[in-house]
Amino acid sequence: MSRFSKLALMTAAGIAVGATFAQADMLQKVGAGEGEVAIVAWPGYIERGESDKAYDWVTGFEKETGCKVTVKIAASSDEMVTLMNGGGYDLLTASGDATMRLIRGGTVQEINTALLPGYSTIDPRLQNAPWHTVDGKHYGTSWQWGPNVLMYNTAAFKEAPKSWDVVFKEMTLADGKSNKGRVEAYGGPIYIADAALYLMKHNPDLGITDPYYLDEKQFAAAVDLLKGQRQLVAKYWTDYTAQMDDFKNEGIVAATSWPLQVNLLSGDKDAKIKVAGTVPEEGATGWSDTTMMAANAPHPNCSYLWLEHSLQPKTQADVAAWFGSVPAVPAACKGQELLGDGGCAANGADLFDKLHFWKTPIKDCGGGRTCVDYKTWTEAFNGIQSGQ
Repeated sequence: MSRFSKLALMTAAGIAVGATFAQADMLQKVGAGEGEVAIVAWPGYIERGESDKAYDWVTGFEKETGCKVTVKIAASSDEMVTLMNGGGYDLLTASGDATMRLIRGGTVQEINTALLPGYSTIDPRLQNAPWHTVDGKHYGTSWQWGPNVLMYNTAAFKEAPKSWDVVFKEMTLADGKSNKGRVEAYGGPIYIADAALYLMKHNPDLGITDPYYLDEKQFAAAVDLLKGQRQLVAKYWTDYTAQMDDFKNEGIVAATSWPLQVNLLSGDKDAKIKVAGTVPEEGATGWSDTTMMAANAPHPNCSYLWLEHSLQPKTQADVAAWFGSVPAVPAACKGQELLGDGGCAANGADLFDKLHFWKTPIKDCGGGRTCVDYKTWTEAFNGIQSGQ
């Protein structure tokens, strides 16, 4: 979300004017693989044992199917949308702030769930999720979900922060130092929803009920909160490795983050700091990611073979163990070596109803309301980052 190309802005605007849905013909039978499947993915989602030999859900798939997996890592949803609009890729692991842009833009195609035995094993709450289902048609298969957590340096906090106050208001922390210049924020327009979520509790008179569907007054209040936060923020992050380095070497002590960073830093024996993650009392935004298939996927058979592979309990569990996410397939929560029987609970499986999952802000937000669209979110967030 930090790379705002003209194409991405046009795609965002296209939601408001009602671009046509994808019309690609669905595959009716899975045939022999074409030898390759090209995936655009979030960091940590497609591992072949290069980071840790224990975490490899690619090599076995390649041997079994003959489909070589190539991966393009994207740091943001906007980057994913741009890459997929450019063509040449088969699949992507899209978050909810990108899925509807891709569907309405005709970039992805409807999935024939009859060809995927594993589809029926997906958590019923996700099988018809609104971020990938339109008029009863499914434009992808659920992958993983989880919260955007508050990661904090345990030396700066005697106990887990109870509120997101620590990243929105200047204060003296438990280590006796101010939080000014020691805070990071996520570097994308969707972060405005985190501010709106905070205001739901701390300024209830605004009447915010959905942090992604904001009227002009609500949106202005969220933007103002982030403009004030700008005085505290040392950096906006999109690269998860850079954020970890900032915690280790640049004195950052509190930031919105993913469970992945918490897991990796906690397991880093050479790190001189200790971190933990928490979901404060206001709740959190979250992501429920969907594996979607390009409208003109070059390798449709290998794509379907990967979709089915992605829904297997071992695949789901191994990804969850590595990333710190919750599997979309509940069966993955039991009997899997890497995740363990307590892994899903540890990764936040009980938080589902407390999370506000990423989705694309749109103008026509239901109930006769007019809300601020994603294009305006993007423009406003650019101004926040630049200090305007």
